[in-house]
Amino acid sequence: MTTTGAPVLITGAASSQEEQLAARKRKYLLMMSCRIPCLVLAGIFHGTWWLAMAVLAISVPLPWMAVLIANDRPPRKTEKISRFDRDPKKLEAGNHRTIDVS
Repeated sequence: MTTTGAPVLITGAASSQEEQLAARKRKYLLMMSCRIPCLVLAGIFHGTWWLAMAVLAISVPLPWMAVLIANDRPPRKTEKISRFDRDPKKLEAGNHRTIDVS
């Protein structure tokens, strides 16, 4: 622990594979769940053909975009890393016990 009490980060590793997979599943489900209301709205606006076609045009590329976004690896996060900060002069300043082996 540092003097501030924050834990010291010893690695810059990314999140685990399970966490990444769960995040990608959430993104996919969110995008695919947007497609159902688009199809329902197209059915509601069937009397206004241009509006129904516009809503359908939005819903057609959603599965393709959902797959692309869900299969993309997450970007590296920029975060303030709490590392152990030490004063090198402080380590050298103390009295050191010397072991004489002769």
